[in-house]
Amino acid sequence: MSLFAPSLRDLTDIARDLGIPPSHYHPYGPGRGKIDPRFLGTNPGKKARYILVSGMTPTPAGEGKTTTSIGLSMGLEKLGLRSVVTLRQPSMGPVFGIKGGGAGGGRSTVEPSTVLNLHLTGDIHAVAAAHNLLAAAIDNSLYHGNPLEIDPLSVTWSRVVDINDRSLRRIVVGLGGPGFGIPRESRFDIAVSSEIMAILALSRSWEELSVRLSSITFGRSRDGRLLRTSDLGVDGAMAALLREALWPNLMQTQEGTPAIIHGSPFANIAHGNSSVLGDLVALETADAVVTEAGFGSDLGGEKFFDIKCRISGRGPDVAVLVVTTRGLRMHGGVGQVRSGRALPPELYVANPAAVRAGIPNMERHVAILRGFGVPVVVAINSLDGDSAEEHMAIASAARKAGAADAVVSTHFAEGGKGAQSLARAVLDAAESGQASWKPLYELSDSPEKKIEMVATRIYGAGSLSWSDGARSELDRISGTPAAEFPVCIAKTWASLSHDPSRLGAPSGFVFPVREIRILSGAGFILAIAGETQTMPGLPRDPAYSRISLSPDGTITGIV
Repeated sequence: MSLFAPSLRDLTDIARDLGIPPSHYHPYGPGRGKIDPRFLGTNPGKKARYILVSGMTPTPAGEGKTTTSIGLSMGLEKLGLRSVVTLRQPSMGPVFGIKGGGAGGGRSTVEPSTVLNLHLTGDIHAVAAAHNLLAAAIDNSLYHGNPLEIDPLSVTWSRVVDINDRSLRRIVVGLGGPGFGIPRESRFDIAVSSEIMAILALSRSWEELSVRLSSITFGRSRDGRLLRTSDLGVDGAMAALLREALWPNLMQTQEGTPAIIHGSPFANIAHGNSSVLGDLVALETADAVVTEAGFGSDLGGEKFFDIKCRISGRGPDVAVLVVTTRGLRMHGGVGQVRSGRALPPELYVANPAAVRAGIPNMERHVAILRGFGVPVVVAINSLDGDSAEEHMAIASAARKAGAADAVVSTHFAEGGKGAQSLARAVLDAAESGQASWKPLYELSDSPEKKIEMVATRIYGAGSLSWSDGARSELDRISGTPAAEFPVCIAKTWASLSHDPSRLGAPSGFVFPVREIRILSGAGFILAIAGETQTMPGLPRDPAYSRISLSPDGTITGIV
């Protein structure tokens, strides 16, 4: 859809329909605006239905969680509810890499999609600037006599960029002689994995943002003291860079319903959910809020319940699990799926036997979501090449696994109209009164126990192994305030396990924890498993090769 498509509504009207005071909505540019959330609390009695959308373990192409979230929000609108979808802003890493854009697909998209996929209102750039300012401040302190007695070998703070670039995973800074700084090893991460992105997505006010930024730890002094951003005096400037970035972004679906876009944390290397503040705005202004958690229920889903809901104080009324025949065929053994390459054509051909063989993956995800105390509706995202037999097998297995319902949804082809059956099933489940959100673990549990519970009860591991470095960091955490943080596990998205080659519903494996990081500002412990990298690489056939700008200003090739 064109950037200036006449079918798009004026966002000022959409903001007014949501009851956002005119003084608290700020147009930013064509197709997007900023919401000043300081009006929150003016409608405290409102009780919107809160709907989480998660998914099965996906193929590299994804199974359509974003598309389903958008379609479901439009379907709810057609049933007479004022609905809002809350989504993360796509990182340009996947946009230029293998997955492509993150604006949905078919007739269920956020528009203008090119605006969403490229820069939007610059929030990710603001995060990168604040992150890199801290990195520069650390090296500046080392250069000017090291007054904090920073141990250079203890510095954990990286630099970031919002592009996949594997050559930056391990670097040396400060080369070139005395005038170029102090040489030391470092790294680049992708910007959306930054602790500052996590902080942005979890903060509810400028005050909370500032407190969290001041609490970031970046290393230790030579005598072992933890060092914080406030010790460098850089935290205030970091907060200033993020002033407007904290405000949620307002866009719209192609049917003119509201979309709040805010936050961008990856679900396999960060907590993977749109912002708490964006959801709070939506919950106070809408009748129904559809929010998406990244990747599968083992990643963004678990982190939604154990991290995001603890901060917002609100669990969902229902969870939607998105599945596709294509994904289940893969888990049933069809095709040789390789990261960075197009999916094999046989995944697009009806194969009821393979779908049945892959159903254990769906059953595990239904069990994960039900374990958090919410009813589950399975959304069968209908794709070309599906057969009725496959759909019937999925629906039957989903209900036997404990799902409240399983519905075929045609939102990709038909937009909101095609999601009305799904919307009715979701409302029925939400109104059943069965939702009773409960986290997986107590914050008082030890960090080791919390990680073990996620690995064994969510991923299916039989036991865990710990590197010497991870063990040492756990010992350091013991007895400190960080011991009561929730945990955020970074692992592959391609499997319920740590090993991307283990499809289906693996169990009994040894789950290896390679590294432990304390994210004091975000307020969680990051455990990195297996070969997971916090800076992704580009594939053999990157998506950027198909993107171009025409003479009339139209951007093409982002899919």
